[in-house]
Amino acid sequence: MAERRLRYGIYLGAIQRHKRQISFAALLEAERLRPKRPALRAIDLHRLLTPYVSIRFSEQMRAVVPLALMLIGFQALALRSSLLDGESVALGIFAVIVGLMFFMEGVKIGLMPFAENVGFQMPGKTHPTVLLAFSLLLGAAATFAEPALGALQAAASSISPERSPWLRQLLGPYSLWLVLAVAGGVGLAVSIGMLRTMFGWQLKTMVLLIMPLTLGLTVWCAQQPALASVIGLAWDCGAITTGPVTVPLVLAVGVGVAASTGRSDNPLSGFGIVTLASIFPILAVLSTAIYLTSQGSDAMRPLLSASVGGWYTETPFAEVLGALRAIVPLVLLLVLVQTRLLGQKIRQRNVFVYGISMAVAGMVLFNLGLTAGLVTLGEQAGNNVPWAFSPHRETGAPALYPFSLGIAMTLAFAFSIGFGATIAEPALNAMGMTVENLTDGAFRKRMLIHAVAAGVGIGAALGVARILFHLPVWMLLVGGYTIALALTTVSREEIVNLAWDSAGVTTGPVTVPLLLALGIGLGEVVGASEGFGILAMCSVGPIISVLGTGLWIDMKTRGLKRSKKA
Repeated sequence: MAERRLRYGIYLGAIQRHKRQISFAALLEAERLRPKRPALRAIDLHRLLTPYVSIRFSEQMRAVVPLALMLIGFQALALRSSLLDGESVALGIFAVIVGLMFFMEGVKIGLMPFAENVGFQMPGKTHPTVLLAFSLLLGAAATFAEPALGALQAAASSISPERSPWLRQLLGPYSLWLVLAVAGGVGLAVSIGMLRTMFGWQLKTMVLLIMPLTLGLTVWCAQQPALASVIGLAWDCGAITTGPVTVPLVLAVGVGVAASTGRSDNPLSGFGIVTLASIFPILAVLSTAIYLTSQGSDAMRPLLSASVGGWYTETPFAEVLGALRAIVPLVLLLVLVQTRLLGQKIRQRNVFVYGISMAVAGMVLFNLGLTAGLVTLGEQAGNNVPWAFSPHRETGAPALYPFSLGIAMTLAFAFSIGFGATIAEPALNAMGMTVENLTDGAFRKRMLIHAVAAGVGIGAALGVARILFHLPVWMLLVGGYTIALALTTVSREEIVNLAWDSAGVTTGPVTVPLLLALGIGLGEVVGASEGFGILAMCSVGPIISVLGTGLWIDMKTRGLKRSKKA
């Protein structure tokens, strides 16, 4: 076809003849008169919501159900005992799954974007001291919102005030002091973690400075009769703090600060804060116990019975109020900092309100299921497991197996619980993918997961053995962390970051109440003064296993390089 040239003015004139101008008011009126969209049918809602819900539900179910089935199956097959109150336990476990699903979704949608934005904006708009003060408050507020922290309150009734008076005081009349000490320790850790992010301090150096101090204080407390029983609780508190609220919120702020200070290109900028958040609460709890015991017996408060209290102590009001007390201060802190200190409006308020509502509803359901499901299941296992090697506590029936075989089965059971819970931990799977990418496949995801899981399993077995044989928990801690510090000294900074942080992601909201209840139940049966320490051993185990695996990978890599050069 032959080309035809047109002047641009003629072209525009031809185009404009076909235009029609209408007013904006007429457009709005036409939109108003349009027929309404048809309502969504049930099948439409199913197609929209099922993929969204099923992924999140199955993620939490994989973390909870295998562990519960392992507990029930061991009691049924090895101990020949049936589950008591099976319906209430099943409903409790279902409530835990749904509650965790709601809670984690609410944290990701409603809280984490806030925290990352605040961390990005504050270094440029405020003085560094303001950022450190905010980090202190954020760490403390996030600790109050940890779901597993409520499991400590459930352990109070099983502690004997005669054998462990100050431990019972910390879990009873002084429980608020205990929570404030843990929250203050996490807040201080987050502040120091922000300083590390801003100045690029090495975690290896900080660990080699702080851990000997912590171990030294532990050894000193072990020599004081009034403080010896508090050591296991203090170290378990360090494991409880690094849960699904503290870790993502603190890391989100750390990512924002790293991006604002120009360190976002460092792939390890998010590591380290989790480690510090698990060490400083130990120092805080031990320091609080030292102060209280220094006041003498006059500082002891009367123990109130469980029946004392008003309507707010009854189910479900206690769970609702507990959820509000945990979530609301954290939300108010983030909102006030963004709106008042940074002068920014809340964008997408409907999404923000939806996320907060999900978090509160999830914590209410989790707290309800915790008491009826996980704690009850763990206590039953703790009461029944000793029957494998000793006469039954209630009926007096002889032990099911010879002593050595029964002990071996109990320790194998504890290892299986620790290993299985860690394999199903969603946070560890996410960390494994990150590490495999950062190390270019040298440290594979599966290798990391198995190394951490083996460390947790061995730690759980050692913790149970400590209760069964009345071993001093401080000796196990000093021995384990001495090995960890020795391996830290000869390891690369990247592996040190990975190993010490991997201990924090293993103790989630499902593992903590189960292992706590198991330890308390075992302690009651065998006559131990307290059943704490299992979580502490579950933390040191993966540090050693990951550091050892990292050193083995480095040796293997160097050997391959030498063989290629030859």
